[in-house]
Amino acid sequence: MNTRNRPGRHTSPQFAASRPPYGLGTPNGALQGRQPETLAASLALESNPGCAMQGGRLCSHPLTNQMENRRLLAYEKTIKERFANIIPVLKRIAGLQHAAEFVAQAQAIANQELGFDLPSRILADAWVTGLDMSALYGETVMRTLRLLAEQARTSNPPEAVDVDEAVSFMLDCGYHAVDISPCSDGRLKGLVRYILRLPTGAVRSSKSYAGAMFDVEANVKRWIETELMRFREGRPVTPDAGTRYLKMVVYHTSSSDPAHEGCAAHGSNEVRAAEKGLERLREFRQAIENSFCCGASVDTLLIGVDTATDAIKVHVPDADGEMSLYRAVDNLALYEQTVNDDGNTARLKVYQAIQAASAQGGGWGRGNGEPHEGMRRLIATLLINNLSQIEYVCGNWGGRYPDIGHNERFISVGDGFEEFQLRNLAYFAHLHTVEEGAPDMDVGINIFKKLNVNHGLPIPLAIHFRYDSRVPGCRERTVERCQRVQAALELRYGELARQGLLVCGMTVQDKRPGSPIESIEANGA
Repeated sequence: MNTRNRPGRHTSPQFAASRPPYGLGTPNGALQGRQPETLAASLALESNPGCAMQGGRLCSHPLTNQMENRRLLAYEKTIKERFANIIPVLKRIAGLQHAAEFVAQAQAIANQELGFDLPSRILADAWVTGLDMSALYGETVMRTLRLLAEQARTSNPPEAVDVDEAVSFMLDCGYHAVDISPCSDGRLKGLVRYILRLPTGAVRSSKSYAGAMFDVEANVKRWIETELMRFREGRPVTPDAGTRYLKMVVYHTSSSDPAHEGCAAHGSNEVRAAEKGLERLREFRQAIENSFCCGASVDTLLIGVDTATDAIKVHVPDADGEMSLYRAVDNLALYEQTVNDDGNTARLKVYQAIQAASAQGGGWGRGNGEPHEGMRRLIATLLINNLSQIEYVCGNWGGRYPDIGHNERFISVGDGFEEFQLRNLAYFAHLHTVEEGAPDMDVGINIFKKLNVNHGLPIPLAIHFRYDSRVPGCRERTVERCQRVQAALELRYGELARQGLLVCGMTVQDKRPGSPIESIEANGA
């Protein structure tokens, strides 16, 4: 969603400096302590040491935004409960398939419980061959997805802060664009809105890749487009503003089961995942400097996420922008160190932790001083934002998610749905063609063989691409791309397709903010 060109939006760093610093100026009313449920408190001691105890109650961190935590929890429950309701409803319908008025009864149940009609062609043939539950499940997942996406589009799902305020803060830190490449693992699907607590509109791009191994050439192209927009239109600021493009890579591990539930693309090896992410960032930075001279340098940032607790580890760059695996701030440790402090003391310790990380790493691991002030402010803000997410997990799940592994509902193929940003809801495979995205798709298919196929359920593939209505013929070409991708997927995973264990749904959407999702049938209608 492009929100950087709103009328009346102030984009200058000078204006941003007059605001309360984003992330460091959470309203006092939002930093209220709470009394968690007894269950969460009883689980805390054996689940997560970050959930410190005081008199039998969980501690409340002084920098936690409790109001935002409540909003995000309500949103998460609403979305996940709708998907969780699919199988119980279909089981109920399956028990009626031999009734005389089966079709009418099934549609009535579906409308009441799911909010939409089921495919009549599947229901009508049930009396002859039996109800095709595999096809019905796949179709129901797709229709639930489209319904919830439309509701999310029209009901404005919760954002951490005002988009304009966050963009102004980024500009004040010296960044006119933020581009994030997380791993495509579904446990990172809530990265922007939940783990980092950033508004989606404040991020230039957030595209996922298996192992966070983003396409360097495609990302250089995105950087060129961003810089051209600055030179041609002055958005979000003109080239003489002295700002930079920030590229972030997010890898992950699991403290609950590090040997098995880490990043599948890197063999659940945290060090390898971090090393490969750092290597890809260096390649991206070098590609731009080699092609456009050193004056076109970008800043880079490497972040790790513990998917069991949502705590982040930020690798602090030095004065030259270089990072090391040995210079990092562990935010779960920082939470433990600051949970009993007052707000001002806790903020001070965040900056001290960044300063201490800059001095870490003996020998070749030692960096060349501290990062520039804007980077320090950004890192501090991300750490403070994530403190709220650590407490979100503490208060609702005793400090560790019960689903430490994969529990996704569908595979999102193509451009992805900006409307959904929830942990473990979807495995994301960003691609333009199946050939280039084969590694991502293969990882996702293997995950869903265990989640779905082993239980007789099909793998739902939600193919979604965006088009630009300002470009003549763009929608038609995007529809054709959907059809080509579907055909290629059914060919690559032919055995699953022949067994009815691959269900594809195709949708397109205009790039304009607030555009509806348009369903595409196999014939392109």
